[in-house]
Amino acid sequence: MSQEAIPQSGAHQSRPQSGVATSASGAVAQSSSFIRKHLREYGILLALIVIMAFFQIVTNGILLKPINLTNLILQNSYVIIMALGMLLVIVAGHIDLSVGSVLGFVGALAAVMIVHWHMNYVLAGVICLAVGGVIGALQGYWIAYWKIPSFIVTLAGMLVFKGLTLWLLAGQSVGPFPANFQLIASGFLPDLFSMHRFNLLSMLLGAAVVAGMLFLALRSRFRNRASSHDDEPAVFFFGRNLILAAAILYITWALSSFRGFPNVLVVMALLIAVYSFVTNRTTIGRRIYAVGGNEKATRLSGINTERLVFLTFANMGMLAALAGLVFAARLNTATPKAGLGFELDVIAAVFIGGASMAGGVGTIIGAVIGAFIMGVMNNGMSILGLGIDYQQVIKGLVLLVAVIFDVYNKNRA
Repeated sequence: MSQEAIPQSGAHQSRPQSGVATSASGAVAQSSSFIRKHLREYGILLALIVIMAFFQIVTNGILLKPINLTNLILQNSYVIIMALGMLLVIVAGHIDLSVGSVLGFVGALAAVMIVHWHMNYVLAGVICLAVGGVIGALQGYWIAYWKIPSFIVTLAGMLVFKGLTLWLLAGQSVGPFPANFQLIASGFLPDLFSMHRFNLLSMLLGAAVVAGMLFLALRSRFRNRASSHDDEPAVFFFGRNLILAAAILYITWALSSFRGFPNVLVVMALLIAVYSFVTNRTTIGRRIYAVGGNEKATRLSGINTERLVFLTFANMGMLAALAGLVFAARLNTATPKAGLGFELDVIAAVFIGGASMAGGVGTIIGAVIGAFIMGVMNNGMSILGLGIDYQQVIKGLVLLVAVIFDVYNKNRA
C-alpha cells in the first residue's frame, strides 16, 4: 500500500511543474508570434524613440528643449496634416504626387484674396478649403471613373498647379497676411489661469488626452479579450501605452512651460482623432482598406469602389488646402516655390509609418509617427549643421530601408 502511495504522490506533484512549464512556453510562443505579426508597428515606434534619443545626445539636449519642440511641431504641421490624407490614398492602392503643388497654389490663392482683394480671412479660408476639395475631386474623377493611373493624373496635376501658382503670383511673393490669419500657424492657446511662465490650460488638456487615451485602450482591450480577439500580451500592451502616455505628458509639460500648445497642434490632434475613428470604427474606413486589399473582390461584394476612391482624393485635396493655409500663415507670405518637394516628404512619412506599397495596410498613428521620424531627422541634422546634401541622402536611405523592410515582411508571411 505504502509503495503504491509514493509514486502516486510524486506523479501528483509533477503536474503543477509541467503545467507551469507549459504555461511559460505558451506565453513565450504567444509573445514570439505577436512580435512577428506586429513587428512593423512596434518597430517604427522603437525607431522614433531611438532616433530621438540619438539626436538628444548628439545635440547636447537641444532637441527636447521646449522652444525646439515647439519649432519641431510648427515645422512639420503641414506634413502631418497631408500625411493623414495621403495614408487613405495609399491604403486605397493609389498615390498623389500633386499635394505639394496644391499646397502652394492654395497659399497663393489665399494671399491674392486676402492681401490684394482685402477679403475677410475666414471667408478666404473657407473658399480655399472648397477649392482644394474640388481639385482633389477632379483628379479623383479621372482616377476612379476613367481608370487613368493615379501616378499620371497627379503628376499632371503637379505640373498644372505649379504653373498656376506662378501665374497667380506673377512670379513674386505676396504678403504679409493680417495678424489674425497668422494665428493659424503662429498662435498659442491662451493662458486662462494667468500662471507665471506656465500654461496650465495646455497641461490640463494634455493630461485629459492621456487619461482618455488610456481609458479607451483599456476598454478596447477588455472588449477584445471578452470576445477572444485580443492576442497582445499584457507586457506589450502596458509598455506601449505607458511609453506613449509618458511621451505625451513630457511634451505637454515642455510646451506648457514655454508658451503652451500651438493652435496648429490642437488642429492636428483633432484631425488625428477624427481620422483614427474613421479608419478604425466606421464602415467607410473598413471599405477603403478593402479596396486597397482587393479591389475586384470588394466591387463584387456590392461596394461602390469608384466612389470610395473619388472620396479619398477629394479628402486629400481638402487637407492639402488646409496645409497650404497653415504653411502660408507660418511664412507670412505666399511664394512661387511654396510646396516644392513636399509631396516626397509626405509620401515618405506614410511609407516609413508602415503603409504598404500594394495598398490595404497602414494606420493613422503610423503615418503620424513616420512624419515625426522625418521631422526629428530634419531638425536634428539641421542643429548639427549637416548640409542639405547629406540630409537628402540620409532621408532617402531611411525610406529605402523602410520599403525593403515592408517587402521582407510580406515575403516572409
